[in-house]
Amino acid sequence: MLTVEKIGGTSMSALQDVINNIILFRRSGDELYNRIFVVSAFSGVTNLLLENKKTGEPGVYHRIVKYQDFHHALDELVLALQAINKKYESLGLDLVIADKFIEQRIHDARHYLDNLANILASGYVSKEGILQAAREILASIGETHSAFVFTNILQSMGINATLVDLSGFHDHKSYTIDQRIKHTFSEIDFTKTICIVTGYAKGTEGIMREFDRGYSEVTFCKIAVAVKPAEAIIHKEYHLCSADPVLVGIHNCVPVGFTNYDVADQLADVGMEAIHPKASKPLEINNINLRIKNTFEPEHPGTLITKDYICPHKRVEVITGTTKLVMIDIYDPLMVGNVGTDFHIMQVFYNLGVSYNFKATSANSISIVIWEKDFHKKLIQELEEKFEKVSVEKMAMVCLIGSNMDQVGLLAKSAGALATKNIDIKSAGFALRKVNIQFLVAREDFDEAIIALNAAMA
Repeated sequence: MLTVEKIGGTSMSALQDVINNIILFRRSGDELYNRIFVVSAFSGVTNLLLENKKTGEPGVYHRIVKYQDFHHALDELVLALQAINKKYESLGLDLVIADKFIEQRIHDARHYLDNLANILASGYVSKEGILQAAREILASIGETHSAFVFTNILQSMGINATLVDLSGFHDHKSYTIDQRIKHTFSEIDFTKTICIVTGYAKGTEGIMREFDRGYSEVTFCKIAVAVKPAEAIIHKEYHLCSADPVLVGIHNCVPVGFTNYDVADQLADVGMEAIHPKASKPLEINNINLRIKNTFEPEHPGTLITKDYICPHKRVEVITGTTKLVMIDIYDPLMVGNVGTDFHIMQVFYNLGVSYNFKATSANSISIVIWEKDFHKKLIQELEEKFEKVSVEKMAMVCLIGSNMDQVGLLAKSAGALATKNIDIKSAGFALRKVNIQFLVAREDFDEAIIALNAAMA
């Protein structure tokens, strides 16, 4: 049974567990093969290359953006990656070969980046295109490093492992990502080898233009569509659970056994990503099932996501949410009965590239919820030019999500659970299909709201 599997950065940094719990678990001989593993960079490496995903602390990329010297940062990067190599010497990594590999790769990258920086400094070309190319080059280093290390360790164990480098670092052919994948895999006999594939894939369209840091999942899905596996699998460091075990307690939640891609999209919309929704669409369209497994509990079957699954009985499958939102309320007495007000508001959001998570309307006001990271003053300024009053409030959202939860009294039951804890509902809403009931609450009430809803739905 051919599978395409993805290993995230946190799991990759626990390579011994990956080997024991994923590669070797209940397998030997030819059972080890017929598997394609798409790997992320080791934990923290992409932060050094680009920027810290959580804090925004700049990496090598931002030195190029600011026309600063980046050579010293690249030298430090070599040392950081070689320190990672040292950690895995005990697993069988050939340290001399691995260190030489990363030195050569960063030496070559430095050459490309120097050329880009010189062109950028000339002022004759578009800054956006040059910086995008620099970002792609830097991003490719992390996954190429982890894939090389992983392959070398497996080979040292006597396992036939094949490094599949989709970064195209020394390949000047104008392939799209799909063409590169098709060409690279065309002559590999999957039944005889484990393929270790870079999560970054070079293509003429630029994988980071649309997906940025979610690119490894795009590569994973595109490979799955190309080879048509029996199943696609993502290995994470946690289960996809009915609620956050840290908040509600591990004994008050359970792993989600089955769900569908629609529910996965709802989860991603509030930041609880099983998989990036845009990346997963090819899997859904091609009817490829996706399994989410916990790297550290290999005996557990995990969560199976399919296109058509509907829970056989009515229930809430997941209670989740986020505190990283702001609500923008737009008020104008001329709204009532006026055709096109919503359109003009959405045009402002569209022009500034801002997407929204939630929207509620009344006769004279429209409330829109967006990610706090997407909020900026120009958005408010443009809205204030068109409407009488615009107000902004930091917000949290808690959600009830499920494939079959359209039951009488669910809204009353959940609102009652919040009221019992004296939690004020700022706004609420759901679409006709009722796969996601959303409550907007104050940020300081978020934890208590999740706990209250989880207890009420038990």
